[in-house]
Amino acid sequence: MSETLKTIRNFMEKMGIPGRDGYDLVDSPKSFADGAHWRIEIAGVERASTMEAMIEEAKKRNVTVHRVVATVGGSTYCDFNELKAMAKMARDEQIEVVMVVGHRKAWDPGSKEAATHEGVMQGMRLRGSDNVSYHIADMMRNIEAGIRGFLVYDEGVLNIVNKMRAEGLIPSETVFKYSVFGGQCSAAGAKLVQSLGANSMNPLSDVSLPILSSIRKAVDMPLDVYVIIVDAFGGMYRAYEAPEIARVAAPVYFKIEPGTSEADIYKPWAFESFHQELIREKVKMAQVIQELMTRHAPQLKTSARGAKDLVLPVVD
Repeated sequence: MSETLKTIRNFMEKMGIPGRDGYDLVDSPKSFADGAHWRIEIAGVERASTMEAMIEEAKKRNVTVHRVVATVGGSTYCDFNELKAMAKMARDEQIEVVMVVGHRKAWDPGSKEAATHEGVMQGMRLRGSDNVSYHIADMMRNIEAGIRGFLVYDEGVLNIVNKMRAEGLIPSETVFKYSVFGGQCSAAGAKLVQSLGANSMNPLSDVSLPILSSIRKAVDMPLDVYVIIVDAFGGMYRAYEAPEIARVAAPVYFKIEPGTSEADIYKPWAFESFHQELIREKVKMAQVIQELMTRHAPQLKTSARGAKDLVLPVVD
């Protein structure tokens, strides 16, 4: 190894960032508060009817869903009573909800570059202070409806809402999940977003086991790792890697999000019946993951329904 690389890697280590990816794939010494290594997260609970279908299918298949990512198309398309209904169902079933809110960069009339081939590489950050305030306002509307978890993909927004949480403008129990659209895929990036207040992080869907191992060494927050992802993101299906992912990166949420593309399946004008059928397939995939974990990694534990560290919606 050159002296230059040695100097750089030693400096990274002093910052608490591994100087190399974790090629030795050591067992993670970390877990959820209840000692569990893995949990199930299902994305795309778009409407109250989708939540109802997911809960019904999970009971039918004896699947424990610990957390959902809701309204990926944007909670701004849901009326207030629908948000409250989703919060109540999740509370009753002891499921943590991470809500995806508007305003979005793509909704901004001035955001023309987002529709161009090279513009998509400029990131999903919000344009201007007005849009940041609209985004947080929709978060506050969800808080009023009882939701206590939110997806964040903009580091500037994460910094603001973390400070709002610290000062009591946002309930102290609220959790922030850092989105895959933030593009983080290294221990250095994970350490940064954790320092800004993220409670969990969704790395890019194609990160290797050594990269996951290095991220785990750098941070304590749960990692939300895709087991299946939409075709437009690569279409990876890592079901048989799930035991190794949990072993080196625990605590992890196994994230389930199949489909053609997020643009296709989360358009707000997609029929509610479409989402009801798709969510049933997602629950089936969760059952497959549960079966494989039991078969190939029985020593790695999952959480029971309603684990005490889950942040549930608040219902009047």
